[in-house]
Amino acid sequence: MNSFPPSDGGLLATETPGDNSPAQSVSELSQSLKRTVEDAFGHVRVRGEVSGFKRHSSGHCYFTLKDDRACIDGVIWKGQAAALRFRPEDGIEVIATGKLTTYPGRSKYQVVVDRLELAGQGALMALLDKRRRALAAEGLFDEDRKKRLPFLPRAIAVVTSPTGAVIRDILHRLADRCPSHVIVWPVPVQGEGAAPQVAAAIRGFDTLAAGGAVPRPDLLIVARGGGSIEDLWAFNEEEVVRAIADCAIPVISAVGHETDVTLADFVADIRAPTPTAAAEMAVPVRADLIANLRESGLRMERSVRRTTERGDERLEAVLRHYPTRESLLAPQRQKLDELGDRLPRALRGSLDRARAELGRAGGALRPGLLQSAWRRGRDRLEATWRLAQAVDPRRPLERGYALVESRDGHVLGSAAAAREAGRLRLAFADGRVDASVDGVEPPRRAAKSKPEGPQPRLL
Repeated sequence: MNSFPPSDGGLLATETPGDNSPAQSVSELSQSLKRTVEDAFGHVRVRGEVSGFKRHSSGHCYFTLKDDRACIDGVIWKGQAAALRFRPEDGIEVIATGKLTTYPGRSKYQVVVDRLELAGQGALMALLDKRRRALAAEGLFDEDRKKRLPFLPRAIAVVTSPTGAVIRDILHRLADRCPSHVIVWPVPVQGEGAAPQVAAAIRGFDTLAAGGAVPRPDLLIVARGGGSIEDLWAFNEEEVVRAIADCAIPVISAVGHETDVTLADFVADIRAPTPTAAAEMAVPVRADLIANLRESGLRMERSVRRTTERGDERLEAVLRHYPTRESLLAPQRQKLDELGDRLPRALRGSLDRARAELGRAGGALRPGLLQSAWRRGRDRLEATWRLAQAVDPRRPLERGYALVESRDGHVLGSAAAAREAGRLRLAFADGRVDASVDGVEPPRRAAKSKPEGPQPRLL
């Protein structure tokens, strides 16, 4: 059978029967590529430098892995991102483990990362150095931010693992030196989730209020035993460093042994080479305090004694410049002797003058003059007495007269006043009676009752 060319000049696509490459849709081709890539690269490990790392608000992380000749996109879904043991940063060399897949929406391929690790010890140290320089640039490690440790803290907080030798060593050394109130916040000190719990414990102690059920500590110790840099990595995490920097309580960092250094050591107020050394820095030795107090007491006693002795010496030196008691009293004693000698002569002269004046006055005191003066005085006294008896208001009452008063005790001197008062009281020599004007009877008084109005005065 002969085939004839299409009449459209080859402008329209045609499907030839038996053709083994039929046309596919874009979606079909994308899905085919996706299955092919995932089947061929279902498990890959890629080493490269992190670039453009970004954590989306959804929790997913997006970045690029690159070397000097190529690059490939990477994604870490939210579940795996929460389990990362470190926070990825640009410029850090890592090894990403996962699978290769495509993103049909953009015709790109990418690595879906299940696990992200630092590419060796050098990468880990590079990340640590980069983070240290960034935090130092913020001033978190400056010396002027450091707080002084209290001399004798009443309560000491310890953030560490509740098991192991670290907490036992701290408690034992505190008990030996100066028994103190210790509050332990148990946390994991390595592995996944250690850094957030350590930071939460530090912030938790810092939020305690003074006078609460749990006393607010005066000092905080962050402690962990020795280990590799990977074991101590939780204390290099930024959230732990910032928690220590924000803590208002003085902090001692006691992470690892003497040769181990973490970022917590840089930001803490003081670094202890070991947890045991942290306990020694936290409190003084009680026996030394007692000895110092005893020595201070003895020194104070000696100082007071020396001060007293020097004061006595200065007083004696000053007194030597003052006149003696005999020199001060000698003139007064001499004057007293002179006055003693003059006193008998002065007394005799005064006595002679007194006798002369008495003699002159005695001559004028004759008996006749005294008797005449006495009689005149007696006559004046008798005349005064008779006048007093004449004006005594009680004398007319003895001769039968009566004194008219109102019931309230006012003396009535006229008939008009008596009529106006109406109710009267008549005072006789032997007592008083009630009366009334124009036959008005006074009210009867009950037996043994006191009269109304004020009591009349006896004349």
